[in-house]
Formats: sequence, structure tokens, C-alpha cells
Amino acid sequence: MGMTITEKILAKSAHKNKVVPGENIWINVDILMTHDVCGPPTIEIWQHEFGEQARVWDKNKLVIFPDHYIFTANAQANRNVDILREFARVHQLPNYYDVGTERYKGVCHIALAEEGYNIPGTVLFGTDSHTCTSGAFGLFSTGVGNTDAAFIMGTGKIWEKVPESIKIIFDGELPPYLTAKDLILQLLGDITTDGGTYRALEFAGSTVQALDMEERMTLTNMAIETGAMNGIIAADAVTKKYLKSRTTKKYEIVTSDPDAHYYRTFHYELDKIEPLVAKPHSPDNRDLVRNVQGTPLRKCYIGSCTGGKLSDFKAAAKILFGRTVTVPTFVVPASTATAKQLEKETYQGRSLKQILEQAGCVIAPSSCAACLGGPADTVGRAVDHDVVISTTNRNFPGRMGSKKSEVYLASPFTVAASAVKACITDPREFLK
Repeated sequence: MGMTITEKILAKSAHKNKVVPGENIWINVDILMTHDVCGPPTIEIWQHEFGEQARVWDKNKLVIFPDHYIFTANAQANRNVDILREFARVHQLPNYYDVGTERYKGVCHIALAEEGYNIPGTVLFGTDSHTCTSGAFGLFSTGVGNTDAAFIMGTGKIWEKVPESIKIIFDGELPPYLTAKDLILQLLGDITTDGGTYRALEFAGSTVQALDMEERMTLTNMAIETGAMNGIIAADAVTKKYLKSRTTKKYEIVTSDPDAHYYRTFHYELDKIEPLVAKPHSPDNRDLVRNVQGTPLRKCYIGSCTGGKLSDFKAAAKILFGRTVTVPTFVVPASTATAKQLEKETYQGRSLKQILEQAGCVIAPSSCAACLGGPADTVGRAVDHDVVISTTNRNFPGRMGSKKSEVYLASPFTVAASAVKACITDPREFLK
């Protein structure tokens, strides 16, 4: 019996010839990432367990991105960044990307990709559930709690159980009105928020192979919404092209064996998928956009590690070009590099930034912003009784602010179309 891509990567990391699902192994970690929400408690645990004079196991493998509660006057949030800044100074950490400097990058999951940390065949852990995003590059990546992260920080190792794998195959040409967000919402509606618990989601098929890296990252990003340990896509020529200008590190492309065993397989044909939403209050509460069309909205939001990438704004611009939003619409680029690209990338002779601004959108600095609710002064934060449609990844009560708000999840096409009409709208109305 062969091995899946996830099993092969974990076997290599554990210096074993073979591993099987359910086996417990010591994994050697290639990259540990943390941020301003979980970084301070991780540091505190590490100092308590390893001692005030301890050294990070490998300072070149620890990456810190302040990104969650950044552009705020909240004293507690500011204190967290101060803790990271001082820790990086004391330990002379080369991979600390401080806010307020040219090194600031924005949301950690996108910055990991843009800064060349997503190396195929390696193992990456982060103190954030959406660390699984990096699996789009053919590596094993998953989130851990602060205690596990502190152990990695001190030893470079972690004890993990090898997960079973679920294979998800998307075949067919992507229609002009669908994005990867629709594909993952389709899966979520079928598998639910616990159908992938402690399993690896392996995405494959002609549709996936045709996606660019940013769209692939949307798929792996929301693997965690099924309860999965990680999401992963085998690296290929598209991956190599993306990495070429971002890293000089040598890497190994790992693929699943033809006779690898899968716990379950899902197979989708693209001509059978329509624009989708996740209704309140769960990412698996899937419905067709046309079934909820006309639902009045109070806010629209295009941003986050899931929906704030350049590809997402390209999609939104196709609908917003020459049109005006009729409900407050917030645009939050996931990274500072994406924010710069909004000024350079054009559609119909205008920059994406011009299109968004002329449509009446509010463009905010790169950060996690309202995706995790945030302090009261967070841009785009939902308040009582708001009905919001968003490109983010979660819509649990209170996720974007008030527990009394209702959040629908959708693709940038659907959010942009809805922003124009101030109600949930099928993007096919504008993409004929």
C-alpha cells in the first residue's frame, strides 16, 4: 500500500521510511509561525518552561507577523505588539515583520507565501487555525495551540498523530461566475464542519491544476472549517513559477502514490456547481445564491486571508467597474504587497484601486481587520443587527463583531454584485 502526499511528508520529517494513519510520531518542524494574538502567550509559556535565559531552537525558523489587531488604539492590542517587538529584539530574530515599518507585510498566511516560507515537501506549524493555507504549496501545514508552539520554539519538534486523508477532486473548466470560494463552500455543505476532523484534505483534479496559487490557497485555507488537520495540493509548474521569484531554497515535490489509501473521496464536476453562500451561523450552512437572493444587507466586506488576495479584487473589479455600491463596502487587502498591486493591476484601463474607490468602497490598511471581530475601532466590524456578506472564512456568532449580527460567506463575485444592489445578488446577473 502506497502513501498519500501528507503521509510522505510526515514520514520524511520523522526520518522514517513509512508512516500509517493513526501512528504517533516525532515531527521535525521546518517553520514555526506566530502573530500578535497567540505570540505573547506562546512566549510566556516558553519562558516559563525553558527558562528566562533559554534560546529559540533556531531563530531562522521562527517567523513572526503582527497582523490581527494592528490598526487600533486598543491598549491591550498595542501591548501584544510591544511584547513581540521586545522578544524579537532580545533574541535578534531576523524574521520579525514589525508593524509601522517597511517590513510590515499584513496577514500572516498570505505573507508566508509572498515571503517564500512555503516550501514544498516541508513541515510548517503556526499558532493560527488557518495555517493550513500554506498547504496549497505542497507542504504539510497546520495550526497548533500556544503550549505546543512553545514546545516547538524550544525544541524544534512536536508529537503528532498521522491523519487519514480525504481526497477531493474538482474536474472541469471553471465558469466565469465561480471562484475557488464557491468550490470550498460546495464541499463544506457536503462534509460539514466536523466531517474532516483530524484528517488531511487533499485537493486534486483538472480544475485545481488550472487554478493560480492564490485561488488554491482559498481551498486549503478553509480546510480547517471542515475540522481537518491540514489541506494540501501537490506542487506543480504553477507552484514552481510562483516560488521562482520568492525563494532560492531547494525543495522536493511530493505526490501521492497511485495506490494510496483514502478514508473517503469526493468528486465534483464544475458544470453542476452554482454560485453559493454560507448562511448564518456556520460555514457549512450552504445554499444557492439564487435561493437567498434579495436578502437586504447593511454591509459588504472583501478581505481576509481567504478573500483579500489580488485574485479576489480582480474578480470584484469585473463587477464594480463603472458601477456604484449602495451599501457600505469595505475592502481590506490581505497583504501590503496586494495593496500595492491594487494600484498597478488594471482592468479596462483603470487600476483596481481606482475601480474600487470610484465604486464607493472604503479601502483599509492590510490586516486581519474585521475577520476576527477586533476592537471597537476595527474597520468593517459588524454591530448589532448588521446583515453582512463577506469573503471571509467564518460566520459563527460574533466572528466579525456583534453576536447579534448575521454574516453570509460568499465569493468576491457575489459580494461585489450584492454591494451594488444592497441585497444578496447572483453574480451571473452582471457576468453574462
